[in-house]
Amino acid sequence: MNNQKQQKPTLTGQRFKTRKRDEKERFDPTQFQESIVQGLNQTGADLEAVAKFLDASGAKLDYRRYAETLFDILVAGGMLAPGGTLSDDLTRTEFCLFTASEDLETMQAYAQVFNKLIRRYKYLEKGFEEEIKKLLLFLKGFTESERNKLAMLAGILLANGNISASILNSLFNENLVKEGVSAAFAVKLFKSWINEKDINSVAASLRKVGMDNRLMELFPANKRSCEHFSKYFTDAGLKELSDFARNQQSIGARKELQKELQEQMSRGETLKDIIAYVREEMKKTSISEQTMIGIVWTSVMSSVEWNKKEELVTEQAIKLLKQYSPLLKAFTSQGLSELTLLLKIQEYCYDNIHFMKAFQKIVVLLYKADVLSEEVILKWYTEGHVAKGKSVFLEQMKKFVEWLKNAEEESESEEEDGD
Repeated sequence: MNNQKQQKPTLTGQRFKTRKRDEKERFDPTQFQESIVQGLNQTGADLEAVAKFLDASGAKLDYRRYAETLFDILVAGGMLAPGGTLSDDLTRTEFCLFTASEDLETMQAYAQVFNKLIRRYKYLEKGFEEEIKKLLLFLKGFTESERNKLAMLAGILLANGNISASILNSLFNENLVKEGVSAAFAVKLFKSWINEKDINSVAASLRKVGMDNRLMELFPANKRSCEHFSKYFTDAGLKELSDFARNQQSIGARKELQKELQEQMSRGETLKDIIAYVREEMKKTSISEQTMIGIVWTSVMSSVEWNKKEELVTEQAIKLLKQYSPLLKAFTSQGLSELTLLLKIQEYCYDNIHFMKAFQKIVVLLYKADVLSEEVILKWYTEGHVAKGKSVFLEQMKKFVEWLKNAEEESESEEEDGD
């Protein structure tokens, strides 16, 4: 065995220092544009051939460095200057998104080209999303037809999960909103999105990026109302989108109302004042009594820190509900509201494990406080309950229900005797 260290090979030769001017020329996107444009002009309108050309070119051309240039060409035919105009002095191609036919089928075919390209060169994903955001900011620089095509393409890409709904942030740009460009673009975009998938896909994507409550921002401040939004999108044939936005606003209003109620309770406001406030809110927001009793129940149960011990939590809940039973009674004037409350109690006791054994005691307390009637309790027992913890709660209520039935029978026989 040779213990002598082997000598490392040394590199000899002259080192050339690259001048900055040469470097700049070497990385100039004009060469890249020439190559892409030439290739597109040769493939023509055959999108299958375009996809193959782009796939093959990725091995020879620097897509990573020139991603923006590449997407500019595929969308607009050449590199875009700030504002969305094409650079005059460079060769362009007529085979791009903006010169294609303005119909959904063609846009679906273009979406496939982008999809194949990004699947093949995964590193282009982020650059593509940035490109779409930029293009949306340039909307005023495009013709109406170009905007329509871009909107349809974006809708298809969003529906198929190729880009994130966060790109819609660009539509909230003040100038685009003020001139009505954002709202008109959104109509085309959401139509193609819903056509590709459905409103549930839209809702899920918007929620994922926290934009489900921001759609009103597509309009200027003086038109930012549920009524205006609803009319605009319903007239455009997007009733499901206007219903979604209305529902989101309603959820937001309910959350605010619940928060305010909890604060009033923690401040120790009188029940009379709280009831007056809730009634006023019901008038203002057209919230039904059934919806309101759910909000009131949640607010009451969220107004305290619960004890971690099961035996103490029941005692604590009974004390709290005794205090707030007049508030619950004020919003259970209908049988359906009573049943809604009873189902809320069932779900709450099931979802909060420490309350599993408290259900029957809560119901009996609210029966004695005249919040829940025997008719509703019996209806809940026989057919009105939900599946959550059903067997446990029905077993807990068995004796009390038998007592109610006997009391009802005795009452009926007394009435008959009286007759």
